[in-house]
Amino acid sequence: MTETVSTRLFWRLPWFRRIVILLVLGVVSWGGWLQWQEWSQPKESPFSTVTVDRGDIVKTVSANGTLNPVVLVNVGTQVSGTIQKLHADFNDRVKAGQVLVELDPALFRAALDQSQADLANAQANLRLAESNAGRTHALYEKGYVARAEWDQAEQAIGVARSQAAAAVARIHRDETNLRYSVIRSPVSGIVVSRNVDVGQTVAASFQTPVLFTIAENLKRMQIDTTVAEADVGGIRVGQIATFSVDAFPGRDYQGRVRQIRLNSQVLQNVVTYNVVIDVANSDETLLPGMTAFVNIAVAKRQDVLRVPLSALRYRPVTDEAGKPGDAKPAKGTRGDEKTVYRLRNGLSEPVRLRPGLNDNKFMESLSGDLQEGDALIIEDNRPQKTDQKAGGKGGSAFKVRMF
Repeated sequence: MTETVSTRLFWRLPWFRRIVILLVLGVVSWGGWLQWQEWSQPKESPFSTVTVDRGDIVKTVSANGTLNPVVLVNVGTQVSGTIQKLHADFNDRVKAGQVLVELDPALFRAALDQSQADLANAQANLRLAESNAGRTHALYEKGYVARAEWDQAEQAIGVARSQAAAAVARIHRDETNLRYSVIRSPVSGIVVSRNVDVGQTVAASFQTPVLFTIAENLKRMQIDTTVAEADVGGIRVGQIATFSVDAFPGRDYQGRVRQIRLNSQVLQNVVTYNVVIDVANSDETLLPGMTAFVNIAVAKRQDVLRVPLSALRYRPVTDEAGKPGDAKPAKGTRGDEKTVYRLRNGLSEPVRLRPGLNDNKFMESLSGDLQEGDALIIEDNRPQKTDQKAGGKGGSAFKVRMF
């Protein structure tokens, strides 16, 4: 193998020069390899994009509400007295007619005994008045007494009869009060709250005190929500509502709108309406008083062309004249149309579309030149040029005068 002239010259050089030459050749080779790697890789687009796809769009109205039993009964007392016995406690299941509370019956029994004694006295007076009237009538027939005495005897019979009837009425009243001293459950259900204890005195003089609160059926509940007037127009009876509670994160429940109540309320200067949602609670995991975060589906579109809303917020970078740097503005855009920018061949291209339903994430495209799979620009990642002129954005108004 013949040796070239350059090789012979290289080996004749001093050893330190040969090392320098080898180092230079190594650095040049390494730089060339790096440059080749950069050229061989595909260049990334300076734009961030999202893709147009097809799917469902569901528009929802969000609201917060409180879970309550459909039927919630407040059990009170019509008579005053001292609690003698309690037969129910929190979370107890009770049946209609079951005894819940017994008041001290001593005063009611004493009043009943007095009324019965008054009745016996009235009946004795009635018998005496009837006997006197009979004798007076016999004497009147024989002409021994005047007609006035007979009339007085008849009037005494009427007074005695009315006193006896009043005594009977007082007996009925006292029997009723004695019966009311034993308080029974009006419905079958679960005791939600108990507001009294043994030995406590309850007074029913001015208003009926609430002793127990009973939920008739916890397997069927309702959500009382407040919806703003701007959103209530799209809500209809029968619409599906989904909701969640903090007690069970990640679990979604479902209900149905039962009623839109007409009585409006003003909360923080916003007019709101109460929307009632029926909820099935077969496993009784939902408890009264829980806060529900509700989404009511007011409109739905299936298998439509969906445009991410982030693409509608993008506007191309403008130059000093205020014109888009890469794209021409969309001409003839009507008031009900929107413009998005499609990435094609590395450049942004304006596309008009007519918007439809949106769910705060996607918007339906009713018409336009968009196709499924198109890439829409949402952000320009290229470095922005700053205006170095006086007063320009990113520049300084200060100038150095050259002498």
